[in-house]
Amino acid sequence: MSDKITKSDTEWREILTPEQYQVLRLKGTEPPFSGKYCDEISSGTYVCACCGTELFSSDTKYDSRSGWPSFWRPIEAENVGELADTNHGMRRVEVLCARCDGHLGHVFEDGPQPTGLRYCINSASLDFKPSEE
Repeated sequence: MSDKITKSDTEWREILTPEQYQVLRLKGTEPPFSGKYCDEISSGTYVCACCGTELFSSDTKYDSRSGWPSFWRPIEAENVGELADTNHGMRRVEVLCARCDGHLGHVFEDGPQPTGLRYCINSASLDFKPSEE
């Protein structure tokens, strides 16, 4: 894992779109089925839109029918952080980029094997790097 990245609020606003800023820095959520990667089926790597850290591989992406891109594991466990989230009267586990603390989404224990996990991730928090064929 590379060194931690910290920027001022002004710096984040300069490099992110308003939607990305709302999701990544203010812990927002895009509407279900609206994200650009929800139906993406190409091979490649999903990276943090804030800092470029590799987060998820297309090999672990699956259709959870939840309305957000879903993965059953991160590329490297140390690339994502987890934080208890009790907002909105729910008990969830928030998923963050470990390098820049950008909000990615949440992880649930209703995913497929072999992990049984569903990383439910906002498209706005990701960039996609297609595999070179």
